[in-house]
Order: sequence, then C-alpha cells, then structure tokens
Amino acid sequence: MNRREMLKLGALAGATTLLPRAVAQTNPAPAAAPAPKPKPVTIAAAEGVARAEKPLNILILGGTGFTGPHQVRYALARGHKLTLFNRGRRPKEWPGEVEEITGDRETADLKSLEGREWDVCIDNPTSVPHWVRDVGQVLRGKVKQYVYISSIGAYESLATPGMDETSAMAKYTGPDVMKETRATLMANMGLFGPLKASCEAEAEKQFPGITTIIRPTLIVGPGDDTDRFTYWPLRIAKGGEVLAPPAADPIQIIDARDLGEWTIRLCEQKAFGAYNAVGPDYELSVAAMMHGIHAATGGNAKFHFLDQAFIEAEKIAAWSEFTAWVPGGGETAGFMRQSRARCAATGLTYRPLATTVQDLLAWFRALPAERQAALRAGLKPEREAELLAKWRSRSA
Repeated sequence: MNRREMLKLGALAGATTLLPRAVAQTNPAPAAAPAPKPKPVTIAAAEGVARAEKPLNILILGGTGFTGPHQVRYALARGHKLTLFNRGRRPKEWPGEVEEITGDRETADLKSLEGREWDVCIDNPTSVPHWVRDVGQVLRGKVKQYVYISSIGAYESLATPGMDETSAMAKYTGPDVMKETRATLMANMGLFGPLKASCEAEAEKQFPGITTIIRPTLIVGPGDDTDRFTYWPLRIAKGGEVLAPPAADPIQIIDARDLGEWTIRLCEQKAFGAYNAVGPDYELSVAAMMHGIHAATGGNAKFHFLDQAFIEAEKIAAWSEFTAWVPGGGETAGFMRQSRARCAATGLTYRPLATTVQDLLAWFRALPAERQAALRAGLKPEREAELLAKWRSRSA
C-alpha cells in the first residue's frame, strides 16, 4: 500500500461528515421539485448522567450529523446551555431546550454568530481551513475554548505503531490552502489529511492557547451512514462462511456516543492541546473483533481469515471491501495502533463491543427497506462467493 492510498484511508477514517453534502452536490434535487424537508428525528435523553458542577454555554457548529447528537444529548443531561449552528436541513427533536441558528460556512454566511459569546465552541464538520479562518474572524475573543474535531488521517505517516500526539503532521503542497473547498476535497480525497492538519494549524492561529484538537480513529455505532463497520455485524449475523482479514492484524474503533460524551467532558475540564480518540482500552485484533461480533449477534458464522498474500493477489480493497481494516504492516502498521495514553488520562471511556454491535443493528434494521438493501461498504455476496472458492482451492 503506497502513501497516496494510505492518505485516502486516513481521509475515510474521518470523512463521515462529508457524505451528506457530497451526495447533495452530486445528486441535486430538480429545481422544479425540491426534495421535501426530512421529518425531525427524535433524540432520546441520556439517562443516569450526573449534572456538571459548573454549567457551560456551548456553541456546536454542526450538531445534527453522526457524533453531534450524542454531544447534545449528553451536554443537556449535564445541565449545559446549547446553541447549534448549521444549515438547518437535518431537523432533530432534542430532549431539552436547544437554540438553533442557521448559516452556511461554505459561503461565509456567519451573521447569526456575530455579537455573541460562548464558553466553548465545538467544531464538528470542518475539513477545509477557510471554514476555521472565517469562524475565527467572528469568534476570536468571544469563546474561551475552541474544540476542533480532526482525524488520525492528519498525521504525516501512519507507519509507526504507538504514535502519539507529538507525531509529525501531514503537509499541504498545493497552491493555496485557503482556496480549497469541499468540492475540491471530494474531487481528491488524498487532500483530506493535509487539509485536516492545516485546519488544526489555523485553529491554533485563530484561537491561540485555548484550542483542543481531537483526532478520532474510525467512528462507529448507531447513525453511521457509511456502513464501514456496519457490514461486519450484518454479515456475521447472516451466518455461513465469512471471509475476513488476517486474524492478528490490529483494529481501533470508537463508538460515536463515547466520542461525543468525552468531548463534552474535555470542555468541562478545559483540556487544551491534542488528543487521539482511539479505542477500545485493550488491544483488539481482527479475530477478537469478529468473534466478539459473533457473540453479540449469534448465528452459525464460520470465519476464514485470509492472509495478506491472497488479499493482494485478489485485489481485495482494504477499508471498502474488507471494511474497518487496513494491513497491519508496512506503511499502515501504525494506522490501527495509535497511542491512547492521553485520552485515557482525561477519562475517555468505552461501551462494550457487544453494546455497540447490538445498538447498531437495531438502528440499521429500523431504516427503510431500500436503504437496508443498498449497503455502502463491504464485499458483495457474489464477490465473496468467488473469493471463497479460490481460497478453498488454494488451501486444498
């Protein structure tokens, strides 16, 4: 796997927030018949959560995507006051009072943020630096902490196991980083890591000394529209002979709910600096993940753990066909072996894998039938059957 391919994988590790708008740009609704506004989604209240000692006034940029709703529900349970800023196109019904203001960062429409102050600003959806710059010009001196959600794809190299937050960042080599847009990023996902790293640098420039950087690994759980992890619970629950990546290769994932709740706690702690957001809190291998999912789903699945030589010979695509996985050696040896020392020290906690799997399946099976039938990642059944026949033949 070369550097360019690795950068694209880094992009995919954190690009969930890009997808809804990318789909809208690629498949716009006809001008004469605009798509109806979606019905609000009801967000359940967080239960068993103690109130924070000091309520905060929190601004969340985004807040209606994958991780944002979990931030909101947890923050409400902790007693914080919330304002959400977004385009207003993904309505939610919140379990408490939430102020919602609208604008569009792609066009620098930030008027609704002007003349306001907050304790914290959490920036969820940003992948291009001019968004950070523009917000900084409006909110500089108006917030006491700026939290930027980045990605492990922002690192320059992902080849070294145990990488921590001091590792070198990816470098942008284009003509003008401030002229990059979501459209140029979607046209070249190899830009994702360098642009995320540039966003981090711009955050430090706009909010010096009060910036918190969070670099998640693959985010999973209910609400994930990419199906990058969902494929495995669905496939294993189906049963039969399941092809899987090399058994000993490492896996790092984080439930969106764990990430969202921990983000709020970092705000309460005023924890500045950079943090990897990786899990679980033990070394998880491909085999352990597969058997853990199997224990949660039941069924009669039988695993065939392929070796790297076979995968390369058959051109099985990491991340897209064999989802949630990259090769555990070479230039991606550190991709799923990031240090979790700093996030552990600040109280990042994890739901059991079985809880994530069961809740994810319950969410996915409640989606419309046409959505369930159009899985967005993983091996197609006919492709898996063909590969299984070749694997058996080689083994024999």
